[in-house]
Amino acid sequence: MSLDFSFSEENVMLVDALGEAMKPWAGPRKAELTEMVSNSIFPQELWQTFADVGLMGCLVPEEYGGTDVGLLPLALGFEKIAAMGISPNILLVTCMDSACIARNATDAIKEQYLPDIVSGKSKFCFAITEADAGTNSFNMTTKATAVGDKFVINGAKSYISGFEVADYMLLVARTTSQEDSKDTKMGQYHGLSLFIVPTDAPGIEKQLMPMAFNEGVGQYSLYFDNVEVAADQVVGQVDMGALVMFNSLNPERILAAAMCSGMSQFSVNMAAEYAKERKVFRDTPIGCYQGIAHPLAMAKSEHEAARLLMLKAAWAYDQKWDAVKVGSLANMCKLMNSESALHSVDAAIETLGGSAFTVEQGLLPLWNGARLLKTAPVSKEMILNFIAEWELGLPKSY
Repeated sequence: MSLDFSFSEENVMLVDALGEAMKPWAGPRKAELTEMVSNSIFPQELWQTFADVGLMGCLVPEEYGGTDVGLLPLALGFEKIAAMGISPNILLVTCMDSACIARNATDAIKEQYLPDIVSGKSKFCFAITEADAGTNSFNMTTKATAVGDKFVINGAKSYISGFEVADYMLLVARTTSQEDSKDTKMGQYHGLSLFIVPTDAPGIEKQLMPMAFNEGVGQYSLYFDNVEVAADQVVGQVDMGALVMFNSLNPERILAAAMCSGMSQFSVNMAAEYAKERKVFRDTPIGCYQGIAHPLAMAKSEHEAARLLMLKAAWAYDQKWDAVKVGSLANMCKLMNSESALHSVDAAIETLGGSAFTVEQGLLPLWNGARLLKTAPVSKEMILNFIAEWELGLPKSY
């Protein structure tokens, strides 16, 4: 068995093309982008740039307009965007939904939605979290009841990112009660189903959730009052949504890790450049002092280790490894890269001192983003629970 840590020519070309396309947003249009993010406005022009470069097609088969090159090049793209100080934002949710649709949906659903995702015409959000269920999705109470050739959905969801700009949502709802599901062979894994629901469907009420910092899109609570969805809009099999979800949740964690890897690169590189030039005592750059150099060197080392795990997880997903094993790698890489991003941003803040708190440097929003990704989409503690149970064989602790 040989190991090759070089990237294919196609992957390098994608990242290079993306870097060129992002230059205006990281340069002359940076202030414009910052202002839009501050006002929770996601620029359609930036979205179309993502599409034109080909990011939305990475996980989509060629017959539906995609390139099907895989999660690894997509992760490298996410990393590149974040390394330029830009957030991929709702791109993550749309890509994870496209992965789920591509691997699980009927041909009719794929034909209906995937070409518009690839072209940039359609955006998706993901609706799973509920206020009273939290990280235990099996406790969700949003219910989809079969009525003839449709389902009727009632319930509520919370922390739904980008609902206001999305055209559709991939919605997880309970189609069999939790009590009845316990009596099946699958136990708690039975009874959930995934639906594609238009965000403007009658019966959906949205409520903006005030957040302490802005991401460029809003966070919403959603309320479903007899929302009707055609039965042919189920992704995968009815009641088997827990298995289908892995094809969304694993890419979500890996792409979140890729964003964190890019944040680490951005912050450490910024701090290193600053430390080479900034002089406080005599004519000596502050980068000469170990109190500055060592934290940045440590952050760089942590980043490289975490990044390798992220790349392995993306590669394993593309190789169609067992979903549980990919899940372990996805969870591990999300854990390590979010920790690395936090350490890197904090080291950069210490290096820049007072100037780190200015709007121009953009480090505080970056810290907020890294801290968010330590908790979302799944917390450090739940990741450690998963690793302990599935990798170490320890008794379930929750």
